[in-house]
Amino acid sequence: MDKLAAHFWSGCAAGELRYQSCAACAALQPYPRIYCLRCGAADLEWRAAQGRGTVYALTRVERAPSDEFRALLPYLIVLVDLDEGHRMMAHGAPGLAIGDRVGVRFFEHGGRHLPRFERT
Repeated sequence: MDKLAAHFWSGCAAGELRYQSCAACAALQPYPRIYCLRCGAADLEWRAAQGRGTVYALTRVERAPSDEFRALLPYLIVLVDLDEGHRMMAHGAPGLAIGDRVGVRFFEHGGRHLPRFERT
């Protein structure tokens, strides 16, 4: 795990969904980068999301991308519009539908705590 991603993953282990905010243009980024995807500035700050949002899209995964995820099959991957104003991809609890209000929880798998959204 690289140093930049380590901050995101240590947040997940602590039960905190972290994201970056650009000090120059205020753009939000759900996944770690060394520069802002909107303006290119390198002045990014880490913040903690409340972890609530709305399901924008979802898909049911029937074929694992690697052996590590085979034990989870079948599982949902969701795109969630977080209340802070950005969209992120994560695991979803069974039974979710587009438009559902959700909150993040974390589960341990393969030595990491992964975010999973559940209906609130």
